[in-house]
This record gives sequence, structure tokens and C-alpha cells, in this order.
Amino acid sequence: MTPRILLVGMMGAGKSTTGHLLAGRLGWRYRDSDADVESSKGLTVPELFARDGEAAFRMAEARVLAEACADPSPSVVSVAGGAVLSADNRRLIAASGIVVWLRARPETLAARVGDGVGRPLLGEDPSAALTHLLAVRSPLYADLTPAAVAERIIDAVDASADSSPDVGTSPELDTAVTPAPGQAR
Repeated sequence: MTPRILLVGMMGAGKSTTGHLLAGRLGWRYRDSDADVESSKGLTVPELFARDGEAAFRMAEARVLAEACADPSPSVVSVAGGAVLSADNRRLIAASGIVVWLRARPETLAARVGDGVGRPLLGEDPSAALTHLLAVRSPLYADLTPAAVAERIIDAVDASADSSPDVGTSPELDTAVTPAPGQAR
């Protein structure tokens, strides 16, 4: 199997920032599902939602995820937050590499996404929307058998060669790094 790390979690959990840092440290390719959707559609995520709706975005999201998981290059993939809503996507993610769930408290996510501009699912009350989305998606992330966070992931990958993966929390970033349960190491 091609070496691949898939970062999952809510918007604002740090997938893009961590993914860039991690790919750079490993010398691997970096893929971001949202950026790949924007590139393939020639529209921003909010523009795609406004023009074609959420269903069209989810289809594009599934397509770029499948492309990233089929890429023969060692890579780090920041998976779009809602990709886990599809059982097919969850199976693909779980089968495609080491899955790391980046988590943060709802208030931290809300602070990171600010007023929700550019985040179509957040509406008028980003904090309430994030709390709701987190409640819906957390069991789905669990179902998937910045610099300090990237270090923890590298440590977890290194440790997985000899023993169980490291699970920890980075208090400075308020982000938990959790290898998904049931991952073959």
C-alpha cells in the first residue's frame, strides 16, 4: 500500500495547517480535499454550495477523495470535514492509510472559524452550528477504523512500527491527535 496519512476532523480542527507541516516534514505530497474540489470545479466551496447545492459539493468531495486515495505518491490528505457523512467515503478513508482524527472543543473550533465566512454550513450562528455538526459527525469520525500536532503525528507513525500509537493532546493548540480506532499498524 502507498504510504498515506489521512487527517479527519471538523472544520477548524487544524487539518490544513497540520497537513502542510506534516507533508513537508515527511517529504510527501500534500492533498487538501476542499482545495482539490475548488480547483476541479473552478469555484470556491461557498460558490459551489450557492450555485449547485450541498449534494453537488458532496459528490465532488467524494470524487477528489477517491483520486487522492488512488494517488500512487506517498501523501498526507486533509479530508474535508463532511466527507465522513458518506459510508462509502468512510470505508475508503479507513482502507487508504493511517487515519488521524484531529479534535478540538466546540469553543476552540468556533474561535478558529470566526464568523463562518467561507463556511456555508455555519449560517448565522457558527458556534451553535459547530456544536450540532460535531455531535452528528463525532461518531462517524470515530467509526473510521500546527507544528506541535505534526510532531505528535510523526511520533505516532514512528511508534506504530513497534507498538501501539501515541495518543495525546496538545494544550497549546487545544487539539487532540487520535489515530482512528481499529487501524491496522
